[in-house]
Amino acid sequence: MARIAGVDLPPQKNVWIGLTRIYGIGQSRSRAILDQANVEPFTKVKDLTEEEVTRVRQIINEQGRIEGDLRKENSMNIKRLIEISCYRGLRHRRSLPVRGQRTHTNARTRKGPRRQTVALKRKAPTKKG
Repeated sequence: MARIAGVDLPPQKNVWIGLTRIYGIGQSRSRAILDQANVEPFTKVKDLTEEEVTRVRQIINEQGRIEGDLRKENSMNIKRLIEISCYRGLRHRRSLPVRGQRTHTNARTRKGPRRQTVALKRKAPTKKG
């Protein structure tokens, strides 16, 4: 089992897909890393040699900004926006969409489940006749 940047890669998957489990590495960056390391992208993770894993690990460390460092940088950017009270910071603080999406009918992912309004039901007047 290959362990890169503190993440266990799934042994049954192709290497280029397995690398995407690392936070900050998508499909295109994964392919670029494997090209630099001279590793065939379609080999399974369990079939990698120690030398290939070492080359991939070294290239990822040189490029930097993955996993913990990247998560920390993203959270610090959001905290900065909140501190300076800019529009985007206010939207983050209120857990609303940040990039201009509508909120009247959508945005349930960001806002969470609907809060049900408790409406007092009135008795309908009965007809006597």
